[in-house]
Amino acid sequence: MQRYILSKKNSITLIGAILIALAFFGRFSLDNMAIFNWSLIIASILGVAPIAIQAFQALKVKVVSIDVLVTIAVIGAVLIQNYEESAIVTFLFLFGSYLEQRTLNKTRSAIKELTELAPESALKQMENGEFEEVDVDDVDEGDILLVKTGAKVPVDGTVLTGEGHINEASITGESVPVSKRVDSEVFAGSILENGTIQIRADRVGEDTTFGRIIELVEEAQDSKSGAERFIDRFSKYYTPAVLVLGFIVWFFSKDIELAITILVLGCPGALVIGVPVSNVAGIGNGARNGVLLKGSEVINDFSRVDTIVFDKTGTLTVGNPEVAEKEFYGNNTEEILGYLASVERESDHPLAKAVLQDIGETTFYTVEETEVVKGGGIVAKIGVHRIAVGNVALMEKENVKLSEKAKKDVERFEKNGNSLVLTAVDGELNVLMGIRDQIRPGVKKDLQKLKKLGVKNLVVLSGDNQGTVDLVARELGLTEAHGHMLPEGKSAYIEKMQAKGQLIAFVGDGVNDSPSLALADIGIAMGSGTDVAIETSDVVLMNSDFSRLPHALGLTKSTSRNMKQNITIAVGVVLVLLASLLFSEWMNMSIGMLVHEASILIVILNGMRLLRYRLRG
Repeated sequence: MQRYILSKKNSITLIGAILIALAFFGRFSLDNMAIFNWSLIIASILGVAPIAIQAFQALKVKVVSIDVLVTIAVIGAVLIQNYEESAIVTFLFLFGSYLEQRTLNKTRSAIKELTELAPESALKQMENGEFEEVDVDDVDEGDILLVKTGAKVPVDGTVLTGEGHINEASITGESVPVSKRVDSEVFAGSILENGTIQIRADRVGEDTTFGRIIELVEEAQDSKSGAERFIDRFSKYYTPAVLVLGFIVWFFSKDIELAITILVLGCPGALVIGVPVSNVAGIGNGARNGVLLKGSEVINDFSRVDTIVFDKTGTLTVGNPEVAEKEFYGNNTEEILGYLASVERESDHPLAKAVLQDIGETTFYTVEETEVVKGGGIVAKIGVHRIAVGNVALMEKENVKLSEKAKKDVERFEKNGNSLVLTAVDGELNVLMGIRDQIRPGVKKDLQKLKKLGVKNLVVLSGDNQGTVDLVARELGLTEAHGHMLPEGKSAYIEKMQAKGQLIAFVGDGVNDSPSLALADIGIAMGSGTDVAIETSDVVLMNSDFSRLPHALGLTKSTSRNMKQNITIAVGVVLVLLASLLFSEWMNMSIGMLVHEASILIVILNGMRLLRYRLRG
């Protein structure tokens, strides 16, 4: 019965409105007080039923909720035969609840849009070679799938045949279609706008990038910030306090109507809903714009950040370096390049890829006893030769003597902004390569936006040589630049800054800089929703799009400001209502409830403004 009544709340609200209208029609048009009173009594009884059920359910778990206050107030109003106010209060409370739910649903629209994009079926290649439509849950890793024009990509996978343009807005927030061909990576939830492709399923179900994004954002919306937890505790004690206040007022004044009105006016509804709606709307805006914020606490901390520390490669730079300069020392250049290519083939470092691309076709040798030297490079054996490939520090460790010419070349390469890769065979330097990475387009403008948003310090930490880092810092106008830094050095630097009272955000690629991402007050990963980026960081900038960083910071500042506005509105309305009740003649229960419900809608609508937030300039 209880469940049935609660399911009919909206119908009861409508019936209540009709009965109230009938009551006033009977009184003023027909001059019939019986119609007036009985219509209001029925409206009061019907209206209080779902409210009383919710109050009872709250009391069962030892919570004195707003519903308890309203139920007592309505019953009291009926007992003193104030049917007009009892009926109007129940109607306003139920109608306010209806509007509140409608508007709250809109704040979750970004997540709803995401979940609606989740694919439900796929064209799977069966044993006979034919493609049949199956439920997406029946797709396993390694299956071959067909995606036609206009269809959603059902899983994360790799293109095997065909080509086309895919809209990846659900993953990256970028609506411009991306060209895909053989060996390209595709994501579940994206849409093939033209072409036909066959893909191999690499990640399925909740393991897909799209599945992880939805899971992350839903968890973020369900999490509570410190402010929300405080308000929960506050309302837990505040609501019983209002009940006690009402009893004290009745005990000393013997004015039961005044006591009942205090119960209605003291409802903390706007205070309870104000902070969550701001956070939900902020997280929803971020999700729609390629910024994943991992919870309400992240929003609060990120909004107060005064120092942002950046990794260089792949963050401030494109992350696709190329060999710009090179010098050779000694003979047997072709053989040495073969050794170098063979060793670099063992690494997936961006500099190694640049070296291999520059060398091109060559003779590869069998590499033995490979040793990765942290922050230095690689040492390996090829036949009887000991090969060292890395930076100057590695050469010193390997006791490789640099000639005067080599030292001058190293200095010149560094001044030109190159990262250095030196190759030594059996303790003799043979090759010096200077590799440069291009600064991300528009990153300087984005950094200026961060400064306008109140970030005082912009710092770059990199494992590259100091000359390269200084060059980047000068070009971008950074506050500090530190090179030759190992991962533990970056972590130590962040700890030192935090000890000085600075609130630090670290921006990295989510792989090599996991310690720094975890240690910083806010870890921001540049990535396309990879597992490591999502697990390690507090914020993920989808598609490694640096331009989303100013939007993310501006959004968190606006969300934090919006939350404070809602708290001020909620507390201010309660104080004004109680003051009006005690020091004026015009305030009554119906007006108080109307203002109370209006305040709830105001804080919700104020929070919903965040859904349309865009960073200016």
